[in-house]
Amino acid sequence: MIVLWGVAQDRPLALVRAALARLGAAVFVLDQQQATQIELRVGADVAGTIRIDDERCDLAAVSAVYVRNYDSHSLDFGLGAAETEAARLRAVAVDDVVTAWLEVAPAFVVNPFSAMASNNSKPYQLSLIRAAGFATPDTLLTTDAAAVARFRERHGELIYKSISGVRSIVSRFTAEHAERLTDLRWCPTQFQQHIPGRDHRVHTIGDDIFACEIVSAADDYRYAARQGHAVELLACELPPDCAERCWKLARSLALPVAGIDLRRTPDGEWFCFEANPSPAFSYYESATGQPIADAIAALLLRGGRARSASGLAD
Repeated sequence: MIVLWGVAQDRPLALVRAALARLGAAVFVLDQQQATQIELRVGADVAGTIRIDDERCDLAAVSAVYVRNYDSHSLDFGLGAAETEAARLRAVAVDDVVTAWLEVAPAFVVNPFSAMASNNSKPYQLSLIRAAGFATPDTLLTTDAAAVARFRERHGELIYKSISGVRSIVSRFTAEHAERLTDLRWCPTQFQQHIPGRDHRVHTIGDDIFACEIVSAADDYRYAARQGHAVELLACELPPDCAERCWKLARSLALPVAGIDLRRTPDGEWFCFEANPSPAFSYYESATGQPIADAIAALLLRGGRARSASGLAD
């Protein structure tokens, strides 16, 4: 049995679910939006059951888990205010139990929370990216406006973004922003030298690798429309040495699945900005036709069978 944990309507989860169905795999969807219907029992031996209405999953039979969970505090349950608050509290309680179970369960997990934790601190993750052999932008994390001014004098063009794992818009630092630097005292911010070049997104799925080149003039191509720019995604091949560094990075982070953000400079140097531990790959798959969901489904089956063969799962 393969468990998919998240929101059933989430596009990446839905694509993996469809791919597993094509492979004939037994699947149980642990839908966070059904929190009020979920009955979850876990014993000291990590055995137990999940029941949602008439559907039942024996935890001892779970060979693999695909994690695409959302923050339950932000979920919309389509209920009134009081009912929604009760549902969110119930969802958070379920999340806590599932999170704890995943850390000790013998199932193959894509991806374990302990591995995904490195993304909660972008500066820390950058140190791991450098250790894997990638160049990274010179970075300043500060609440000091004067430090930013000196950093800008040294590098010229800068970008800034959040330091946490929460998704943020990458923006170019402008004169308008300089006028608001005193606000830094309330919010530590990450500044980086601007690296010119062409963005690439690389998905590592076990031993498989899918790379695409992003053609856009936007500072953050994910939000190109806000700047009036277009985006084109093109499937591509990485140079062997760059591909090897991507695999090395994913392995060092213990991530069976990763979305790695790269930029190739005009002189051919590869910079790495981030390794996303829960990539929303559907955006790239739909644009390039790369079979990323199929690869994740196959990985879940292989990982689950390997655990079963080793005696770690039934």
